[in-house]
Amino acid sequence: MKLARPTDIEILEELADGRRNTAANLSYHLEKDRSYINTRLPVLADYGLLERVGPSPNSGLYEITAKGRLVCEHAERMDDEGLDFDAFIEEKVAETES
Repeated sequence: MKLARPTDIEILEELADGRRNTAANLSYHLEKDRSYINTRLPVLADYGLLERVGPSPNSGLYEITAKGRLVCEHAERMDDEGLDFDAFIEEKVAETES
């Protein structure tokens, strides 16, 4: 996964409390351009870090997934030399599911 840092990590941190939120609210809290946040949310959802929730599929409401929480928790390791961060996260996901 290729994350846009620091924005993607900030989005995950903002949602890490488990509350659902929209691009408009996230852009306000993070002091980032709303259209940019709108482009990042579907990317994070494609990576399995966020989930779009309803009841309407077009509500623009997102919540963090377990994988997203793990990325948020271990973000400082993204630049560790010799660490395949994607594989590391997948291993952590597998550990939490078993």
